[in-house]
Amino acid sequence: MEEIDKYYDRELSWLSFNKRVLMEAADENVPLYERVKFLAIYSSNLDEFFRVRVASIRSIVDIDKKKINKKFNKKYNSSPKEILEQIHEEVHEQQEEFGRIKREVIIPELKKEGVIFYRDEPIIEAHNAPAAHYFKSKILSYMQPVILTRPNSQTPYLNNKELYFAIILKNEHGEIEYAHLNIPTNELPRFVELPKTDGYYYYIAIDDIIRENLDFLFPNYKVLGAYSVKLNRDADLNIDDEYSGNLVKKIRKQIEKRNLGVPSRFLYDSDMPKELLQFLKDKFELDDDDVVAGGKYHNMHDLFQLPNPLKPKLENEPLETIRKHQLENSKSIFSAIDQGDVMLHFPYQSYDYVLRLFNEAALDPDVTEIKATFYRIAANSFISNALISAANNGKKVTVFVEIKARFDEKNNLIWAEKMEQAGITIIYSIPGLKVHAKVALITKKNKEGESVNYGYFSTGNFNEKTAEIYADEALLSKNESLTNELNNVFSYLKSQEEIPEFKELLVAQFNITDRFKSLVDQEIENVQAGKKGHIILKLNNLQDHIMIDKLYEASQAGVKVELIVRAICCIRAGVPGLSENITVRRIVDRYLEHSRCFYFYNNGNDLLYQGSADWMKRNLYRRIEVVFPILDPLLKSEIMKLLDIQLKDNVKACLLDSNLNNVRINDHQPKVHAQVDFHRWLEKKETSV
Repeated sequence: MEEIDKYYDRELSWLSFNKRVLMEAADENVPLYERVKFLAIYSSNLDEFFRVRVASIRSIVDIDKKKINKKFNKKYNSSPKEILEQIHEEVHEQQEEFGRIKREVIIPELKKEGVIFYRDEPIIEAHNAPAAHYFKSKILSYMQPVILTRPNSQTPYLNNKELYFAIILKNEHGEIEYAHLNIPTNELPRFVELPKTDGYYYYIAIDDIIRENLDFLFPNYKVLGAYSVKLNRDADLNIDDEYSGNLVKKIRKQIEKRNLGVPSRFLYDSDMPKELLQFLKDKFELDDDDVVAGGKYHNMHDLFQLPNPLKPKLENEPLETIRKHQLENSKSIFSAIDQGDVMLHFPYQSYDYVLRLFNEAALDPDVTEIKATFYRIAANSFISNALISAANNGKKVTVFVEIKARFDEKNNLIWAEKMEQAGITIIYSIPGLKVHAKVALITKKNKEGESVNYGYFSTGNFNEKTAEIYADEALLSKNESLTNELNNVFSYLKSQEEIPEFKELLVAQFNITDRFKSLVDQEIENVQAGKKGHIILKLNNLQDHIMIDKLYEASQAGVKVELIVRAICCIRAGVPGLSENITVRRIVDRYLEHSRCFYFYNNGNDLLYQGSADWMKRNLYRRIEVVFPILDPLLKSEIMKLLDIQLKDNVKACLLDSNLNNVRINDHQPKVHAQVDFHRWLEKKETSV
C-alpha cells in the first residue's frame, strides 16, 4: 500500500465527525428537542469549520506557491483546490440531509406535539396583528434597507456570520432593482412566540416576520422576492511574528480585525435567481469559490434558542449530579487529599468541588502560593475571582494565561488584566507555543511548618460553564514525584531558561512523543516475545502521522489497538496488512467527550495516563501539554471501568470503517449506553461508600 493512502484527510475526517452529529438529529430514539439541539450543534460546528479550516485552505489556494502545493500534495495526495472541492461536495450532501431532517422530520414531529414552528408557510390570520406589532415596535428600529442599484449607492459591509436579505424590487417605472436588508438576530431573539391558538404553541423566526412586512420598508416598490444570505470570514488571527514585539498588543489589534477577514463562504438561498447572484458577486467582489448554495434559512445554530413550552418533556431526563463522599465527608479538600489521591469525573460529579478547592486555598491561612494555567476562562469566572481573593489575602499567585486560545483571546485578556490589577503575577503566551495544559499547584504549610504541594491535573479547562457539558476527569494529588515535576513545569513557563527533566509526567516539548513511542514499542516487543499486547487510546483528535505510523506498526506486530476518537481521525482502521488489529469508535451523546486517556497493558503491569494532549501535530510539537499517570490502583480501576463501558457502547458509539464512515453497532449484545451507564455505575459506587 502506498504511504499516502495510509492517512485520511484531516478536513474530510472532521466532516465525518459533523455527519455523526447530524445522525443524532435524525435518531428517533433521541428526545425531540435534543435533536433540535444537535441540528444547532451541527450548524455551529460547520460555521467555525468554514471560518478557520476552509479559510486556511483557501489562503493556500490563493497563494498558489509550488513549494506549498507540493508539500500539500505529498501529505494528502490531493491539491489544495481538489481538497476544497471535496469539502464543498461533502458539505452540500450534508446540508441537503440537514434540510431534509429539519423539514420532513423535526417540524412535523413538533407539530404532533402541539408546537408549530412556522417554516415556508404564510402565518394564520390570528397572528398577523401580533407579528406586525412586533415588527413595528421591536424589529423596525434595527432596519437598515439599502437600494443597491441606485446610482452611487454605497456598498454595505457584510459582517461576519450575520444574516441579510437580498431583495428583488420592481419600481414604479417597471424596472428591476436590488436591495440589501439586515436581519438583526444579534440584537433580537431569532424566534418569537406568537399567541397560542387552537391548542398549539406557535413560534416564528424574525426572518419571516420581516418577509411579511417588506412592503412597509419599500412602500414605492413591488417586492418580487427576498433571499437570505450570510458571509463567513477568515477568523484566524494572523500574528506576523510571534517572536518579537508586544504579543499582547498584536493580539488585541488582531481581535479588532477578526470580523474584517477575507470571505471564506458566501452562503445564499439556492432559490435565488442567477441574475441576482451574479449581481451580488460583482457588488461584493466575491469569487466563484466563495459562493455556496444553501437553504432558505441560515445560522441554524440559533435553534439553541427555540423555546420548549412543554419542558421538561421532549428533552433528556437529567442525570443527577453525583456527590463525592470522599470530599463531602472531609473538613476540607486538602484534608481529603491528605488521605489519598482524589479523582473527579465531570459533569457526572459537580465542578463545584474545583471551585471549593480554589476558594479554600484563597482563605486558608496556611496556603502560601497558588499557580495555575488558564486556556479558556469562563466569562463569569468564579476561579479567577477566587484567585483575586487569594492575592488580596496576601498569598503569592501566579497565573499563566494563554491569550492565543482561538475565539477566547478577548475574554482571556480581560481576566488577565483584572487579575494583574489585583496583584497576581500574570505570565502571557510563550512566543511560538500555546500552553494547553490544565494544571494548578497549591503550596500549603503543614502542622510541622513544612511546605506541601497539592497538584490539580485535568483533561479539561478551568471553565465552570463548559464543565457542565464536557466529559472530563481531574486528579487531585499531593504525590511528591508528580507535584515536584509540576512545579518544574511552572518554573519553565515563568523563565523558559532551564530545560526540566520529567520522569512521571509526559510534557510536550520535552518527552511526550518519545515516551508515547517507547510505550507502544514495549507492547510490540511483548507481542513479539509471545506475550499479550494491548493499547487503548481515547482522544478528541488523532492526526499526527508519526504516531499513526507507530500504531500501524503495533497492529502489524499483532498488538490489539482500540481507539475512541471523537472528531478528527486520520488513521484508517481495519485495512488488511496495515491496520487489521485497529478499531476506532466515535461516541456522540448528551455530553461532549473531551478527556484523553492512554492505556498500555505492559505485560500485566498496566500503565494508565490522562491529560490535555491529543495526538495532533499542534498538541505534540507546538504546545505545552501535561499528561499525568494514574498511580492509585482504585482510581486506575475507575478510569478502566469508564473505558470498558465506552468500548462496549452499542447505543451511542459508531465504528469508523477504513473510509471513516460512521457505522452503527449492531452486535446483538445487551444495550450499553456509555454515558448513562457510567453515571449509574459511579452513582452506585458512591452510594455504597
